[in-house]
Amino acid sequence: MTTITRLFDFPYYQLEKHDLKEALVTKYNGQWVATSTREYISKANAISRALLRMGVQKDDKIAVISSSNRTEWNIMDIGILQVAAQNVPIYPTISEEDYEYILNHSEAKYCFVSDPEVLGKVNAIKDNVPSLLKVFCFDHIDGCDHWETLLELGSDESNQAEVDQIKATIQSEDLATIIYTSGTTGKPKGVMLSHNNIVSNVLGSAPRIPFEEGQSRALSFLPICHIYERMILYIYQYYGVSVYFAESIEKLVDNLKETHPTVITAVPRLLEKVYDRIYAKGSELTGIKKKLFFWAIDLGLKYEPYGQNGPWYTFQLAMARKLIFSKWKEGLGGKLELMVSGSAALQPRLARIFAAAEIYVMEGYGLSETSPVIAVNDMRNHGFRIGTVGKVIDNVEVKIAADGEILCKGPNVMMGYYKDPEKTAEVLQDGYFHTGDIGVIDADGFLKITDRKKEMFKTSGGKYIAPQLLENAMKQSRFIEQIMVVGDGEKMPGAFIQPNFEFVREWAKIHQLQIGSSYKEIAENADVIRRIGEEVDELNKKFGNWEQIKRFELTPNVWSIDGGELTPTLKLKRKIVLEKYRDLYNRIYGGS
Repeated sequence: MTTITRLFDFPYYQLEKHDLKEALVTKYNGQWVATSTREYISKANAISRALLRMGVQKDDKIAVISSSNRTEWNIMDIGILQVAAQNVPIYPTISEEDYEYILNHSEAKYCFVSDPEVLGKVNAIKDNVPSLLKVFCFDHIDGCDHWETLLELGSDESNQAEVDQIKATIQSEDLATIIYTSGTTGKPKGVMLSHNNIVSNVLGSAPRIPFEEGQSRALSFLPICHIYERMILYIYQYYGVSVYFAESIEKLVDNLKETHPTVITAVPRLLEKVYDRIYAKGSELTGIKKKLFFWAIDLGLKYEPYGQNGPWYTFQLAMARKLIFSKWKEGLGGKLELMVSGSAALQPRLARIFAAAEIYVMEGYGLSETSPVIAVNDMRNHGFRIGTVGKVIDNVEVKIAADGEILCKGPNVMMGYYKDPEKTAEVLQDGYFHTGDIGVIDADGFLKITDRKKEMFKTSGGKYIAPQLLENAMKQSRFIEQIMVVGDGEKMPGAFIQPNFEFVREWAKIHQLQIGSSYKEIAENADVIRRIGEEVDELNKKFGNWEQIKRFELTPNVWSIDGGELTPTLKLKRKIVLEKYRDLYNRIYGGS
């Protein structure tokens, strides 16, 4: 049996253990097309042979930019790694300027793109990237060489021995990939991850995921360029899980119904949208059906794991599952049992409601620099606690510094930032990676994240404010889609709030209120401001008087990646948001 020490060992391990007919499945022209484990390996070897014939050498960098997850990405990944080159995945949604920076900084030799939009961005800057020899594409696009030209070039197996020879020289400590973090400030940083960084993280995280080996099916849609989804894909390969790739976030619900997955990974924002959609449909019901729907919701919001609510609750929950929650499951493909959530804090109400519906959301925590998982919940053996990110995984050590910062040590901690020893030295101190997150470990070993160290600020009265705590609490309101707490050096905390415009419109319709049609009209409407004020006042009760949001302003647009307010992993770009709404800030603090 193959011993897994390098990333390209995963498909060979899968071949020996599971030999799937449907290892990787992508939709082309309306048809799901499966690639078997054998075909996956065969094509990856053809790519390796082609790359050698194209002059690719050890430590050359090859960029892969894809708008959707797809079979080709994974074949390229293994093909690149087998010749001791490095795969440099790039977020498709970043600016041309960032494309240029990353391609130059990594000195990428070749670039593979998914579609015309990404190709357009690369073509616009490729003349400014002297290292870049050629661009290939996954879609058939006029004027761009198709990636299958490499499969043709590599179809002659006469240099396979050379591929095998190079593979044999690759050590687990060797650099495998450079992940450029989207960054909430400044230029992207290149996180250097070795084969062992990621392999150790896969093998340390795998026991936390309750898969039936060779029996599970996953739907993959979170960006594969992020180490979170990529590491999960290696876990799927390890466990013999058939992986289907969603066409897009927009088609996610359709794809869930077509593919019937047992597992998906998600981010809280997506779970909020799924819940909002279910809630909106329930609101349209009438009579007894509507009463039953909201009875089930109320029950679900009280959910505690392991029967802690007592026998009467358990009996009612069984009824709610049969009458209401079973339909939720059907709407998500009928077989979904597990969602692994990361990237941002999960609202406890979402963890409760989905668990009540027997779709368990296991929240985890990690960073690109930690390959990424540090801790994750596990439904089995009482390893699931709502409001925490679970227990620290095997082989990883966490300690809490005197100022509350989470420090991490283990084989998952990155080699450093590419070409940036100064920034590396800032975060790697005394053998520990300094995460920049504030947290606590409870008596039972569960880790809880409370804030970002750099995002905490003091009011003019000297009181510390942890903005994420406030923001996560406020986002429990269905009226509030995004919120950023401000007030560094001011007398009290304030906030910019982006209303959930869709929900606000529904609310206005029910209450027969005229609130206007544009975002600007809605954000300036007195009824909307008053109603959101009630939500803020109610949620403020959870906090000390000095922490409470005393004033807020509604923003007249939707915060987005394209708009610049959010990173590709949907984190707030605080400095940019602050500058963008400087006029609203002045309104909150009277121009001070």
